Amino acid sequence: MRSLNFIGGEKGGVGKSVVARALAQYYIDKGRPFTGFDTDRSHTTFARFYADYAAPVVVDRYEGLDQIALPFEDAPEEGAGHSVIVDLAAQTAAPLARWIRDSDLLGLLGELGVQVNFWHLADAGKDSVALLGDLLETYGEGPNYVVVKNHGRGTDFSQLEASTELATAQALGARVISLPELHEASMRKIDRQDASFWAAINQRGGDDALGMLERQRVKSWLKTVYAAFDGLAV
Repeated sequence: MRSLNFIGGEKGGVGKSVVARALAQYYIDKGRPFTGFDTDRSHTTFARFYADYAAPVVVDRYEGLDQIALPFEDAPEEGAGHSVIVDLAAQTAAPLARWIRDSDLLGLLGELGVQVNFWHLADAGKDSVALLGDLLETYGEGPNYVVVKNHGRGTDFSQLEASTELATAQALGARVISLPELHEASMRKIDRQDASFWAAINQRGGDDALGMLERQRVKSWLKTVYAAFDGLAV
């Protein structure tokens, strides 16, 4: 399977880069080829943690965005479906939508057999619900939708669960998954190392190296996240 994964949510601080990093590690551990793109000009978090796989891309220029589709230009090798992960910065929805519309990207990738997945990262707030509605209104039927309840950004998702926006998404075939919270101190150490999840689990020396039980908690967290990913068209 080849897939294009837009990891979004439009708001800042909802965990988009964490999901992009987890999906990258998932592909690496599964031995699946992928290319990553980071649209955040100020932090480039995804590209920093997975520098061998991801590169910055400018979303307000079509020449930049066109790079996202380049991995699909060649026919896939036997058994080697290439995928793409795009970590979307906050407030990138409008230029991205113009590029997708003007390029007829969904139609083109449909002809090429590429799954297009829009991941909507949600915290427990009202804004995430409204922004999910905006996403569905923009693209409607066609792409796949994955709604991610990020428990690292809230615990009470009743507002989302009772919303007409989520009901509409599910009527369009959206999958809803939960992202468990990773222990905050462990995540801070990983962030200070600029380390991939694999490197953080295997690094033993240094001031920010994870302890034995911290490494075990990260492994357990990844196992739970991978189980959620296994049920998606990624």
